[in-house]
Amino acid sequence: MSEAEQVPASAPDAAVLDALNGTDSNGTEALNATAKFVATPEGTALAYGSLVLMALLPIFFGALRSVSCSKSKELGENGSDSGFRNAADMPETITSRDAARFPIIASCTLFGLYLFFKVFSQEYINLLLSVYFFVLGVLALSHTMSPLMSRIFPASCPNKQYQLLFTQGSGESKEEIVNYEFDTKNLVCLVISSVVGVWYLLKKHWIANNLFGLAFALNGVELLHLNNVSTGCILLGGLFVYDVFWVFGTNVMVTVAKSFEAPIKLVFPQDLLEKGLEASNFAMLGLGDIVIPGIFIALLLRFDVSLKKNSRTYFYSSFLAYIFGLGLTIFVMHTFKHAQPALLYLVPACVGFPVIVALFKGELTEMFSYESSDELLPGSPRLTSFPTISGSPASLASSMDAISMATGSSPRRRRVRGGFT
Repeated sequence: MSEAEQVPASAPDAAVLDALNGTDSNGTEALNATAKFVATPEGTALAYGSLVLMALLPIFFGALRSVSCSKSKELGENGSDSGFRNAADMPETITSRDAARFPIIASCTLFGLYLFFKVFSQEYINLLLSVYFFVLGVLALSHTMSPLMSRIFPASCPNKQYQLLFTQGSGESKEEIVNYEFDTKNLVCLVISSVVGVWYLLKKHWIANNLFGLAFALNGVELLHLNNVSTGCILLGGLFVYDVFWVFGTNVMVTVAKSFEAPIKLVFPQDLLEKGLEASNFAMLGLGDIVIPGIFIALLLRFDVSLKKNSRTYFYSSFLAYIFGLGLTIFVMHTFKHAQPALLYLVPACVGFPVIVALFKGELTEMFSYESSDELLPGSPRLTSFPTISGSPASLASSMDAISMATGSSPRRRRVRGGFT
């Protein structure tokens, strides 16, 4: 790839980023043979500070909403805060078996995408992906906005109820494919989300990309529930190995990252102060580095609630550990002028800090013996496969995570200076 070639802000890992960026020894991107972009200290600080803030928001609020979702399930409510009242809105429980298989599934997804881009035209594949993620993004953003809309929706406006039902077959063999129950508030959310979706589809603007990305991340943290701490350790440990292998062991992730375009990364321009909203040199963070530690942090919050001690010790310790791990990633990246895979630092921090706290408090056995109430309730769905578009907005995040951890993406082909998973 020539130095003058523009590339997508897509690679989630250090090796991928170095291959894409065409950086020199000082970590600056070579735009052409004579001109190079050098991010100012202010622009770099603003970009990475914004990425850290955007990463913390879906983890914090998604964890809180996961508790509400779990309580709703215990009370027998059919759905979550979104107002979509169907079974697919229920949280999906990840068991230890699912966690052990997840890195294998992600690897197969990554290699499958690699083969697709080798065999088929990149333009046609990305066109299909744009339409696919347009639909997913609209539904996910609508689901995210619903609680806010419920609070601000004028009481004077009628809130009518609707149902969208698609079935297959007839008589006793009739099977429901889609069964949505929604109201006027949800329709308003869908209209607003559709406007953002059209903006993304036509312009691939980084703000629209981030709105979709934040919605995907929050949905994932809220609705993907680990059944216990051991399962979380298996999942994080497996993806830690997955990350290292595909980054440093093969060129598969490099190839996919250069070809794949979808809103499964948060990006923020390092030249925003110079170029405003039309900036094009991006720092980035993969959604997998938000959702995967996020669902573990959400589990620890539910564990705090189960202790009934009116404290959130494990949630805050893991939340601070995430901040520490992400900060350490940025520090190492700039110290060695080399992009870093964030899971390399996030996994030890997010697992280690709570374990140390539990040892100090003498609650280690209690923490590892805790079973999320989702697993104990009959009829709880399990993450045995990745849901398709026929699911509800609440089930979107799991299919996003599989691709997010297998590859990175960009809202458009851009010049990228640096980033981390």
